[in-house]
Amino acid sequence: MAGKTDLHFKSAAELSRMIQRREVSSRELLEHFIARVELHNPKVNAIVARDLDAARARAAEADEALARGEILGPLHGLPMTIKDAFEVKGLTTAGGTPDYANHVPRRSATAVERIERAGAVIFGKTNVPFLSGDLQTYNDVYGTTNNPWNLACGPGGSSGGSAAALAAGLTGLELGSDIGGSIRTPAHFCGVFGHKTTFGIVPKRGHVPPPPGALSEGDLTVAGPLGRSAEDLDLLLSVIAGPDEMAAAGWRLDLPAPRATRPRELRAAVWIEDPFCDIDAESVSLLNEAVRALADAGAHIDRGARPDFTLGWSTEVYLTLLHSITASRFPAKVKARLAEKAASEPAGSKSHLAIQARGATISYADRLVWQEHQAQLRAKWAAFFRDFDVVLAPTLMRPAFPHDHRSNWHERRLTVNGVEREYFDVLIWAGPAIVAHLPATIVPVGVTRDGLPVGLQIIGPHLGDRTTIAVAGMVENILGGFRPPPGF
Repeated sequence: MAGKTDLHFKSAAELSRMIQRREVSSRELLEHFIARVELHNPKVNAIVARDLDAARARAAEADEALARGEILGPLHGLPMTIKDAFEVKGLTTAGGTPDYANHVPRRSATAVERIERAGAVIFGKTNVPFLSGDLQTYNDVYGTTNNPWNLACGPGGSSGGSAAALAAGLTGLELGSDIGGSIRTPAHFCGVFGHKTTFGIVPKRGHVPPPPGALSEGDLTVAGPLGRSAEDLDLLLSVIAGPDEMAAAGWRLDLPAPRATRPRELRAAVWIEDPFCDIDAESVSLLNEAVRALADAGAHIDRGARPDFTLGWSTEVYLTLLHSITASRFPAKVKARLAEKAASEPAGSKSHLAIQARGATISYADRLVWQEHQAQLRAKWAAFFRDFDVVLAPTLMRPAFPHDHRSNWHERRLTVNGVEREYFDVLIWAGPAIVAHLPATIVPVGVTRDGLPVGLQIIGPHLGDRTTIAVAGMVENILGGFRPPPGF
């Protein structure tokens, strides 16, 4: 392994090739990452539960298999970690809550089982907020995770530990989940790649929440990859995507090839600025530079095209459905307060508090009405994507922000272009892809003057996962993609 001191910042795809070419062994690579964790994790606190003995045994098995000429799978011998929302057999899965601090699953989540069968070496879990319910990563079990680019800031959430570990060079690859930007925001904040999959193509059995042992999977959450390159996203997607074990008897997933593989084949709409959600000016500049780079490479760019609905309406539909799901985990006294608030709010109020209160206390019959609104949004997106391959959009209205752990989100404030904004605004640009069940990929496009990364969100048509990842690869090739944070 002499001369390979930068192994920790290579892409998972390249590390996998190096293992299979016998340029580095799985055990050597695992020990390299373990040394990195020992050196850097104390200041970042990204990787939490670990089982290094089991990982070393697994790495040895991979090396022995390779010596026999056997390849276990596309992730053969690759050391990686898993977001602590996914159950891993024999490894504590706390999900960010003391209630599960001693929960050691006897079976891995379906997506994790696929990763294990593909030959990966799982050596630890990465930190999450309480029940993966925040865009900041802290909890009473493992404490606070910091952003490697600025330790005073959070790495995003809920896959915050995942993105921080990748950015700091502590792991080879990561599996995350997303219901409110939980893959995309951490990727944006930490300068890595993330992919929110088309809803339903990756099974979520074994994700916490819901409680351990639950089989229902909800109707917004998705699982998806995070990595240091677009190729990493495609690599892990190919492993985890496909029907669950019951559906597999009757159907197979066959994702379409990318609509475009070169910029000159690409038809992209640009939706970066919208009066409903003002974006940090420096972020807008970096995003527009990325768009110009694609255009200079030959992409067909349309800055005026929009799907046939407003960002405000899409956000209201999304947040109403989201709050109906997240409120199911609230204590009874909190639900009672929200019911009182819903009853006292003017019927037409669009404030975050009013939408949260109505969504949290919605009846089943009324939720069906909002699901019809959701179906209408999906149809409008489908019509839009007849003329365009992707939409280029912000991930969030600003880069990473300082830690703010006030339990009441309505008391938190964020500053954008000198103006105080409600914390719930962090969900606005996460919403369109989630509520319409669309794929969306994050690619890093630059760093602000304050040294904070900015990521471009690439939204694509239903089941167009390979298209959005391919466009992320185009941007990566033009702008350079992942860069290590200073000091790591």
